Amino acid sequence: MATESSASAPAPIRLAILEADTPVPGVQAKYGSYGDVFTYLFERACASLPSPQPLSSVLQLSSHDIVNDPTAYPDPETIDAVLISGSKYSAYESEEWIERLAQYTRRCLEGGRVRVVGVCFGHQIVGRALGAEVARNVRGWEISVTQCELSDEGKKVFGLEKLAIHQMHRDAVFSLPPGAVALARTDVCAIQSMYLPKRYLTVQGHPEFTADMVSEILEMRRYGGVLGEDIFADGMRRVEDQQDGVVVAQAFLRFLRE
Repeated sequence: MATESSASAPAPIRLAILEADTPVPGVQAKYGSYGDVFTYLFERACASLPSPQPLSSVLQLSSHDIVNDPTAYPDPETIDAVLISGSKYSAYESEEWIERLAQYTRRCLEGGRVRVVGVCFGHQIVGRALGAEVARNVRGWEISVTQCELSDEGKKVFGLEKLAIHQMHRDAVFSLPPGAVALARTDVCAIQSMYLPKRYLTVQGHPEFTADMVSEILEMRRYGGVLGEDIFADGMRRVEDQQDGVVVAQAFLRFLRE
């Protein structure tokens, strides 16, 4: 017979991680896929709760390679939420898998039950799916640990007065979908986070990134000529700064339980 406490405990949330890219080699060797990277983030988030809990009691995670396998998408009837990862690709491109992802995201949101978490590219995909403007930002890159100003609602959602988060982007969302609340901004990117209660919560930054992950990405992008020496050096100076990735993940958990 179930005890009163076990009977009242909510079932783990079925969260499908939609992997929109493959990590750089060093990150993949150490952590695995982006599904594994987010698993590591949520493990730390659950362990840091006021009443620490094992991840398995909070989330039932699955990972789906949506870039290389068109059949990888989970049936929305079998999940409670999706998390769309970051990607080196641009959310406004017309590649078939990106258009398929935007359609699936719109389907989930229009269905009214499955909630959506978006991270960087995922944040932009949510914007695209809901008709917002998504494009290359003429103000250029945001990289490494970056300070974001929070709106009043952002302070409530994240439980912070200001937000420090890893960034790695030069695309951006330029308009809010209908009903969305903007939670955070920087001078470079005015829409750093979007929120519609019980429907979606997105961030332009990368709560899942750690200093070692970002250091390797910066090195690779400098070597490939994507980043100039000045912006690379600036990013490396801030890569070890304190950042609130785990706090953002805890905000995701609260959102999923709203």
